[in-house]
Amino acid sequence: MINKKQKVVIAGGGSAGWMTAAALSKLLGHTLDICLVESEEIGRIGVGEATIPPIRTFNKLLGINEKEFVTRCKATFKLGIEFKNWGNINDSYIHSFGTTGQGCWAADFQHFWLAAQKKSIGGDFGDYCLELQAAKADKFAGGEKSPLNYAYHLDAGLYANFLQELAIKNGVNHIEGKIIDVVLDDNSGEITELILDNNQTVVGDLFIDCTGFASRLMGKALNVGYESYQDYLLCDAAVAVQSELTSTPKPYTQSIAHDCGWQWRIPLQHRVGNGLVFSSKHMSDGEAIELLMNNLDGGALSTPKVFKYKTGRRLKTWHKNCVAIGLSSGFIEPLESTAIHIIMSSILRLMRLFPHQQKSDAAVDEFNQQSKEEMEFIRDFIVLHYKVTNREDSDFWKSCKNMNVPETLNQKIKLFEQTGNVNIAKLELFKTDSWTQVMIGQGLLPQDYHSIVELMSEKELTTFLEKIRLSVNNSVAKLPNHQEFIDFINR
Repeated sequence: MINKKQKVVIAGGGSAGWMTAAALSKLLGHTLDICLVESEEIGRIGVGEATIPPIRTFNKLLGINEKEFVTRCKATFKLGIEFKNWGNINDSYIHSFGTTGQGCWAADFQHFWLAAQKKSIGGDFGDYCLELQAAKADKFAGGEKSPLNYAYHLDAGLYANFLQELAIKNGVNHIEGKIIDVVLDDNSGEITELILDNNQTVVGDLFIDCTGFASRLMGKALNVGYESYQDYLLCDAAVAVQSELTSTPKPYTQSIAHDCGWQWRIPLQHRVGNGLVFSSKHMSDGEAIELLMNNLDGGALSTPKVFKYKTGRRLKTWHKNCVAIGLSSGFIEPLESTAIHIIMSSILRLMRLFPHQQKSDAAVDEFNQQSKEEMEFIRDFIVLHYKVTNREDSDFWKSCKNMNVPETLNQKIKLFEQTGNVNIAKLELFKTDSWTQVMIGQGLLPQDYHSIVELMSEKELTTFLEKIRLSVNNSVAKLPNHQEFIDFINR
């Protein structure tokens, strides 16, 4: 028996739409009839230009060659994020993608480092992380045999175009048109078709909402509610602009805190992506634009664009025969470059639970539960940056420092502060190394450490730490310069 191909309709292009189209067509295309509806009139936000390491796995699944990807998307390499002015004004630390030091079965590395600090031996916490030291030294080497855990800075528009070519090559039908109506079945309440402004109708079995903040299908047509995170994340607006590249690109993103939010700098091969995330209760659009433009390293290449957002998530990301992917499913500010990752993980989750012949209520429930947990885990990690601060120099930072946070985050902070431990759930995106780098980087030092460390003498502890630091330094010394590697891969 030959089963009829299911019709999958992707509403919206951009990173979310074309990542979805490329993945479904490459990996499940033999069972699906896929089309993507996109309107040039609506355009793309295109500011999600920094990524985290799992994108390499996603690209590999799609059969994307790294050299071609880097060249086509004007990409540079990313080893982490430098945070300035977050714990205190003029403070700086790097949250890298690397593993810091070496722990044991009973205690992670931070316990050994804390013991050394009490004995006035050892160096900074970051001295024991290869990726962090490579970032500081402007060193990098990529590829399958690289000792580094890394991600990319990329031109989001070029990445979407790159994936569009791949998807169309794999049989995706690209339909140009603006959605003016979403038709629902009178009995089931499911979506039956989309009506476009050119009078074309697009029918489907499964609809994927990639319409961005508008959430044209899930939010408006299906009326799925939204849970706000605004009580914990006070920023609700951003202004973005592109600028000239005035120096060789750094192998890390920069996040610079200001009085009412923070500024990003994302260096690409041909330009820099800049933005200011801010609280509209504490700063006007005009003030935000002025602040950002005054803090560009090079001349502006585009007109500043302001967009408003509501941090939070859809109460369901799969409802009826519709799945929301990308901004239509929710939004957490880009502080830790999670936007593209959330798109990617949603796509992979959908493919694992895909309703090939008959929709499973259990699969839908599982999809929604995993989506909820993922957003809450990421939310807590982002809120951590605002909560664990000594800054009280503005109303914004006073509010952040003194706000109530989710109990899940409160427990993590207390546990680390009192014992030096970090409790990580199985499905959390950010692991122990990320939490310790941010908490220590912003000035939260534990009151105690695990007693197993005391089994080492001071001399043994010194030797243990020095061996790790020497290994890191020797590895960094062997790496080429970041720009040299970019030049090499572009040959």
